Amino acid sequence: MEPAALHLDVTGATATVRIDHPAKRNAMTTEMWQALPDLLKQCAADPAVRVLVLTGEGGTFCAGADISTLAADHGAGPQGLAVAAEEALAAFPKPTIAAVRGHCVGGGCQLAAACDLRFAAEGAKFGVTPARLGIAYPAVSTRRLASLVGPAAAKYLLFSAELIDTERALRVGLVDEVWPEEELGARVTEFAEVLAGRSLLTQVAAKTALTTDGDGAEWPLEARRSGETAEGVAAFLERRTPQFGWTGA
Repeated sequence: MEPAALHLDVTGATATVRIDHPAKRNAMTTEMWQALPDLLKQCAADPAVRVLVLTGEGGTFCAGADISTLAADHGAGPQGLAVAAEEALAAFPKPTIAAVRGHCVGGGCQLAAACDLRFAAEGAKFGVTPARLGIAYPAVSTRRLASLVGPAAAKYLLFSAELIDTERALRVGLVDEVWPEEELGARVTEFAEVLAGRSLLTQVAAKTALTTDGDGAEWPLEARRSGETAEGVAAFLERRTPQFGWTGA
């Protein structure tokens, strides 16, 4: 059996990171948590990459952290690595999509929540399960979850450690779209292409405004200086598809 690993594939403007640990339903090992920030840095530095998709190999997204690694040091080290990976994903400057099939639990839900968008297959299950293990969920992860689903739904998930289905996940805002499993891949590919065709400058400015306290005054100036606004306006007037060239490099 091949060792647990993260795999990176780049097709066109979309980079896909696949969580691959089939023996444990794609649970994240210490090595996998450590590897994710470096993969993200590689994708962020690649001007050809405009969108990142995070998904699981096979029919499961991620069953959380590999519990055997938690037992090794009572959860302190692996939890810190998980938070570092989550924060690196949340800070990724370009749009990110979690493509979720099957179970998205614990650390897996942590990673999905750190993505900008979450598209799920019908039948997927979501859960935040530290209460099953007597683990204090990280404060940054708690706040991120609450910002997505609201305090009441966050308390339900955290207090009970119960799994919820895609219908409830969609209702509380944990997922953005739900598709039949056989259609999810095509929909994620299609939407990634939509994002890749939009202005990356606009997207980065929006992510920055949503995650920092700055006034954002530099972005309109950069949009004009780079020619991004001129290209968008010209394409609109000429009724053609814009060719946005800003990469942030």
